[in-house]
Amino acid sequence: MTATSSSLHTGPHGPYFSFTNALRFRGDGFTLSDDEPFAYRWYDKDRLVLGRRMEDQLRFAACYWHSFVGTGTDPFGDATFARPWHADGDAMQQAQHKADVAFELFQVLGVPFFTFHDRDIAPEARTLAESNDNVRRIADIFERKMAQTGVRLLWGTANLFSHPRYMAGAATNPDPDVFAYAAAQVRNVLDVTHRLGGANYVLWGGREGYETLLNTDLKRELAQMGRFLSMVVEHKHRIGFKGQILIEPKPAEPTKHQYDFDVAAVHGFLRTYGLEHEVKVNIEQNHALLAGHTYEHEIVLAQALGIFGSLDMNRGDEMLGWDTDQFPHNVQQVALALYHVLRGGGIGAGGLNFDAKLRRQSIEPDDLVWAHASAMDVCARALLIAEKMVIDGALQRHVDARYAGWDGERGRTILDGGLSLEDLARDVERRGIEPQPCSARQERLEHLVASYL
Repeated sequence: MTATSSSLHTGPHGPYFSFTNALRFRGDGFTLSDDEPFAYRWYDKDRLVLGRRMEDQLRFAACYWHSFVGTGTDPFGDATFARPWHADGDAMQQAQHKADVAFELFQVLGVPFFTFHDRDIAPEARTLAESNDNVRRIADIFERKMAQTGVRLLWGTANLFSHPRYMAGAATNPDPDVFAYAAAQVRNVLDVTHRLGGANYVLWGGREGYETLLNTDLKRELAQMGRFLSMVVEHKHRIGFKGQILIEPKPAEPTKHQYDFDVAAVHGFLRTYGLEHEVKVNIEQNHALLAGHTYEHEIVLAQALGIFGSLDMNRGDEMLGWDTDQFPHNVQQVALALYHVLRGGGIGAGGLNFDAKLRRQSIEPDDLVWAHASAMDVCARALLIAEKMVIDGALQRHVDARYAGWDGERGRTILDGGLSLEDLARDVERRGIEPQPCSARQERLEHLVASYL
């Protein structure tokens, strides 16, 4: 079932947001009012885009951590978000309250999916057994709320970076007891993700790297990480989990140098440990920027290497050198990313997860609604532009023409191994080949892309 304006489920505390009805698609000409302050101009979930419903092409997800755990702190300032569940009180009751509000937001927005870390949804207790039990108890609540609302789980993950025990990493920690603790934590969350019908399971190695080589055995740590990931894959098959296992690349921050630096580094790691057919990547625009890449570079490379899995749809501030986790607003940037997603066959079992947080001055509850809904509309508009680009095919025709020589008999023979270095050298001399430069027409193609906006 899908939530409608008459079927919002809220908790015992009543509505948290002033938006008491689910947001609707009203089109580009709709005039907003006090009774309906926001309506989707572009996100028409049932509209067909290249033969699939828009909702199925985008597969939006709202994340649990920034939206409901974040307090608005920064390195220089205290919390600014005064959420009721952040106050003192019984930790599990507060977790229940948080779940009530989370599913209220999911319904107001009409997002089909959500994502979570274990430590987002349930408090850590005195022992791992108690902590894992807390997670399972909240999963019981999720199960009921998912049945009531129709909201599904895009992916779950374990927080293996916040607690001091993980200051030197989880899988890559010098202490095998920490490795074992992390494994037990992941086992629990993977089991919960499987139980809730999650489409993916994500591993983000925020501490899987090093601060200095003065105290690091890099080769040993990579081997530990390879074994840890192999164990995750083995458990996936043991329990019958059909979802994708994903790694989320990031070059640095919090660790100075992380082993999952970018898509290329992750692919090399996967091939080393024979996991390239078992694990894919969850790509984030902000992380791509920190690695010195564009979002579309990481998407296209992952597709070329066969490890494209899912997307975090948040952006970085290009004037700042850290992970700012902002909601997307640049239509052209998103359109280019989605163009390559569509060209590669679509998002598959992945989705567009808003791993984004409010600015610390956006303290009202409704700011969460505005941030997500505006971003969803930007992505929907960008998707329609990407569809035009795919259908028109002009950009791809330029690319095809540029490489046309490799599709001819001689080009295919070279790549198939039918000619040696000596063969090519004799042929060039015999025929007097003197290649001339050809324009790549970059400015013309930039104009072409801009014409779709």
